[in-house]
Amino acid sequence: MRQEQLRILLEDMTLKEKIGQLIQLSGDFFKANDISYGPREKLGISQEMVDYTGSVLNVAGAKATKEVQEHQMKVQPHHIPVMFMSDVVYGYKTIYPIPLGMGATWNPQLVKLAFEAAADEASAGGIQVAYAPMLDTVHDARWGRVLESPGEDPQLNSIYAKAMVEGFQDKLAEGKGVVSCIKHFAGYGGVEAGKEYNSVDMSISNLFQNYLPAYKEAIEAGAKMVMTSLTSLNGVPSTADQWLLNDLLRKTWGFNGIIISDYASIYELIKHGFAQDSSDAANKAINASVDIDMKSPCYANNLSKLVTDGKLDEKKIDEATWRILCLKNDLGLFEDPYRGASETREKECLLSTNKRKLARKIAATSLVLLQNKNEVLPLHKNTKIALIGPYGASHDLLGMWAVHGEAKDSVSIEEGLRQYFSNVKVEKGTDINRDRKIFEEMGFFTEKQIKDIISPEAIEKENNRKALSLAQDADVVILAMGENTLEAGEAGAKTNLSLPDNQVQLINQISKLGKQTVLLIISGRPLALHNVIDKVDAVLECWFPGTEGGNAIADVLSGNINPSGRITMSFPFTAAQEPIYYDHLSTGRPLHGSQHVGRFVSKYLDAPATPLYPFGFGLSYGHIDYEQLTLDKNELTRQGQIRAEITLNNTSDWDRYEVVQLYIRDQVATIVQPVKRLISFKKVLVKSHNSCKVDFIIKPEQLAFYDNYGCQILESGKFTLFIGSNSRDCLAQSFTLLD
Repeated sequence: MRQEQLRILLEDMTLKEKIGQLIQLSGDFFKANDISYGPREKLGISQEMVDYTGSVLNVAGAKATKEVQEHQMKVQPHHIPVMFMSDVVYGYKTIYPIPLGMGATWNPQLVKLAFEAAADEASAGGIQVAYAPMLDTVHDARWGRVLESPGEDPQLNSIYAKAMVEGFQDKLAEGKGVVSCIKHFAGYGGVEAGKEYNSVDMSISNLFQNYLPAYKEAIEAGAKMVMTSLTSLNGVPSTADQWLLNDLLRKTWGFNGIIISDYASIYELIKHGFAQDSSDAANKAINASVDIDMKSPCYANNLSKLVTDGKLDEKKIDEATWRILCLKNDLGLFEDPYRGASETREKECLLSTNKRKLARKIAATSLVLLQNKNEVLPLHKNTKIALIGPYGASHDLLGMWAVHGEAKDSVSIEEGLRQYFSNVKVEKGTDINRDRKIFEEMGFFTEKQIKDIISPEAIEKENNRKALSLAQDADVVILAMGENTLEAGEAGAKTNLSLPDNQVQLINQISKLGKQTVLLIISGRPLALHNVIDKVDAVLECWFPGTEGGNAIADVLSGNINPSGRITMSFPFTAAQEPIYYDHLSTGRPLHGSQHVGRFVSKYLDAPATPLYPFGFGLSYGHIDYEQLTLDKNELTRQGQIRAEITLNNTSDWDRYEVVQLYIRDQVATIVQPVKRLISFKKVLVKSHNSCKVDFIIKPEQLAFYDNYGCQILESGKFTLFIGSNSRDCLAQSFTLLD
């Protein structure tokens, strides 16, 4: 449709029709399938406004979306098509590793392919907008939603932001892409105490330096939609924050796309104590330029009266409606309201062989080898294996936010291992968790389901006995342990990050048998593993690895693939350290290098001050030495650059990928700077018994930082440059930035 035709359409619409475009409802309003998490009660809005609704939440599948579209276009006076939006966080039907796992690949191009493949499947199912990527910087593993983030570093997250948005949107014109709705704007990852929906309070320099860069990169990559955060930022709920949404996002960054609230977050302005009632909430949200009200009655029931009472300029509604109509027009919905939805395409592309191959490759690349004592891994082909643990034969490897994926389509660890090893025996050993209260608090399980999950004491005792007997007769014991799917994800905040007590007890019992033992961790977050790592030989962090998870794990355990994953979120020694992250600010009494001694430095009395595994950490088969870090000059002008070079020496029989990481530290600044800050990395293949040189170019703009007014500044002075295999183990050189 031409722009002038679109303008005529807007001018011909009634006020209620325009408001309808600003409303998003879920499938239960349209007698369609609805896989939404959260409250399902009706919102108390009229049938007329349901008929005028502009977009639909979490209805998926070509047949279902076509039926809803056909009905809605009949009842809408101008026959305006609806948009279908859904959570496609890390896959549609073919599920890839959780984003925290994808972050661990340190391979943006591979991640882009995953998002492109997810968009292909989702668009075939009639979805036009995906609520992803989540670009919240995450520092606190107690927060369940760390599962959805690439990790704790703003530079790395920004690189992934671009890859993910482009993966979703590059094939929009071909009908095989989806619109990327980035979330959660802004700072949701900084919730206090890691508690879901809690407030966020941080300095402006922290916000601009650590939390905003990934969102900004996504906007520059062309993201067409932004979702607000459910939280308040520095006392103002993000859903009504005029400075954040109008001044920063729209005016400063130039974003002219759609802003959508998170689920019911406009109504929740009342609960925040920021709005008096639903009318006040609607007024404040639309004046902050929130275009779409997701699953709340505020816009539907209040905008019309606000206009007629003279409290709201109808121009605000026109602007929001125009942005929505423009996106529908850009998607070609006025010409083809069923855009891309095809049951034939679904049969061809969902869970296709090529997509499974990609999922397997990405999952294998995401796995992080945290420990490998005496090189127990990889396992020999003729090894007699005892596979023990609740995840051994389980297909439930997808994670909470794979809302369209099905466990039955996934490959279990047992199935994966049997492709490489002829002698694999399996025992459950223990339940995923025997803490009844955890399952009650999750809110998804009936009493009967909890009883099915938690075995009676007699059965648990027998499961333990069978596991110990099997382990006694094996060469190697593989322990498949971890979190329940619903323990990680939204509303999955926890204060205990250790493995469940029953799993730890079984690990302790098996460790006494003196067998070589490999621990597989299935989780949506970094766990505190200090109480088990001494009881096992090898530890492999598997995340929730997705549809091809079992195959990918077997690929690594067998040595068919050399693990190259590196963590992008620090693993704590204990949950009480959280939030813990590598790029923390310098302190006047650092643990090392202080003028003070003994207890009067920054530390804990009862635990280390440092993480168990630092940001960027991960092992591979074989060994590489970092040698001879050199700079081509030790002074950098503002128009110049410095070249840093390091030698990698592979002394092993293994070809391996190495993630070479470059950090800097500004030694003196007017705003205290982090002890280290990642500015670049390269993932390079180093052949066995070979060495290679890796170089980086450092430019002045990479050394800039933000002040407490949100201004980026570059100050002269001394800098330390670090290159290493992780944020802890580095070689260092210094240089000076001149005026």
